[in-house]
Amino acid sequence: MRFSLQREVFLKPLAQVVNVVERRQTLPVLANLLVQVADGRLSLTGTDLEVEMVARTPVDDAQDGETTIPARKLFEIVRALPDGSKVTVSQSGDKVTVQAGRSRFTLASLPANDFPAIDDVETTERVQVPEAVLKELIERTAFAMAQQDVRYYLNGLLFDLGDRHLRCVATDGHRLALCEAPLEASVSNKRQIIVPRKGIQELQRLLEGVDRELELEMDRNHLRVRRDDVTFTTKLIDGRFPDYEAVIPIGADREVRIEREALRASLQRAAILSNEKYRGVRIEVSPGQLKISAHNPEQEEAQEEVEAETNVDDLAVGFNVNYLLDALSALREEHVVLQLRDANSSALVREAGNDKCRHVVMPLRL
Repeated sequence: MRFSLQREVFLKPLAQVVNVVERRQTLPVLANLLVQVADGRLSLTGTDLEVEMVARTPVDDAQDGETTIPARKLFEIVRALPDGSKVTVSQSGDKVTVQAGRSRFTLASLPANDFPAIDDVETTERVQVPEAVLKELIERTAFAMAQQDVRYYLNGLLFDLGDRHLRCVATDGHRLALCEAPLEASVSNKRQIIVPRKGIQELQRLLEGVDRELELEMDRNHLRVRRDDVTFTTKLIDGRFPDYEAVIPIGADREVRIEREALRASLQRAAILSNEKYRGVRIEVSPGQLKISAHNPEQEEAQEEVEAETNVDDLAVGFNVNYLLDALSALREEHVVLQLRDANSSALVREAGNDKCRHVVMPLRL
């Protein structure tokens, strides 16, 4: 096996696949990348048996073959080479040589036959989604995923495929984030799948938000995302996601329309003196304004007042300030709407101009 290409061209697919490789692994070959050359095209594959990433790029001076090369070492070597270097990789026996100018590195390899492959995806549903749309859906919701929750089905992001829409939903039991986008073609079957946290993190790194189509393939146990230069596959969480629509507050008819950045800045300032453990702030709504207050065990207190469009009078609710700030950061419009009902009910946070992205924050007793 042999191939040559520019350092910058080599670095991009390497960076895409190297993060999939776990630093600690049970099998030595899982620390390696599967490197394949065929028909003038290089294919790099990394996996941790849950997530698999395959990146492809054309190469020069190609000689077909395949082997596995230590992932981190190869990435660090190529990254450390000077800009504009031409990199040549060649294999001789169980050794791989990386050359660039006067630099030469010899790495140990393992047989390609030892490299594990994720099971084939027996596609039951195929959907076309613009890359920029999928990137936005994930960015606006992924922050609300649970981390290492015993309710394992919360440690991921729900993809809810409806008739002509894709909806992403995440919740950790204290807050919920939902965002949806229309699909050009209807799906043959309504479908819900839960993509695990690591799969979502790798997808976020991969997606560039440009105007091109992605193909999503699903079967019972896998999601595969295809792009011209990359194929990404992740196993799914086998579980039933909660009925998230039941969490969205009904009858939250007391609306507060407020400038997003002004509210965010006030919450950030008040948070400085909030209780470090509970991170609670008190929101008081009265006609024309919203008051924010926070205090801590040292008897320190913060108070903020923000102008708001509302006719609500005498309503006070406590919230975790971090959850409110996360929701506001995921919204884009200049003005947001807080929909409230009473002191014991969740708040619905959305953009003033549309409700395609909605965030639910549970109340906190202060």
